[in-house]
Amino acid sequence: MKQWWKSKRRVLLSRVGYALARLIGKSLRVDVKGVEEAAQLPCGVIFCGWHGRSFIPGMVFFGRGYWAIISHSKDGEMQTYVFGKLGFQIIRGSTGRGGERALIESIRVLREKGRMAITPDGPRGPIHVVQPGVIAMAKKSGAALVPVGSQAAKGWILGTWDAYQVPKPFSRARFYAGDPIYVSPDADANEMELARVKLENAIKEVQAATESSF
Repeated sequence: MKQWWKSKRRVLLSRVGYALARLIGKSLRVDVKGVEEAAQLPCGVIFCGWHGRSFIPGMVFFGRGYWAIISHSKDGEMQTYVFGKLGFQIIRGSTGRGGERALIESIRVLREKGRMAITPDGPRGPIHVVQPGVIAMAKKSGAALVPVGSQAAKGWILGTWDAYQVPKPFSRARFYAGDPIYVSPDADANEMELARVKLENAIKEVQAATESSF
């Protein structure tokens, strides 16, 4: 029995996690601002929000065929199942930690005007620090970086590195987008670092706006 549970645990937990996420997601009352406008930009779009606040975007983007990058970790296998069921297209890898294949595939998708949802402080942190991979993606693809923030009025905060929030059923929620940020294709290392800091600050600002709106 113990061996059976070990072999099936992630599959079963993934299915249960998806079912619970959909039940909660359908019950939320989400106020969305700026997100739909950003999705209509005439270029590739990278929605960038914190790892610990990915639940609400996952529900809002349900069934749209947006792209997501998920790590090759064992937890990533569970996330791949859940986000796949939510209608996301998946690229496995990590933009900030040597995931060259993920970076190349992401650039291809974005050049074709794809929409991506990325947590640039993931998959392992540091919390609320944008990793440089997403800046390279924007530079090489011409995509817009769109900072987003989300928050539920009532939720559970898990004891994970990212202080992940799971909204309580029937809670009010916010999902806001800020102004797009672009990275010049000729940007040097200093300009890319300035863009990284600008994106990091922009995500913090829009996240703060969602939290202070209740």
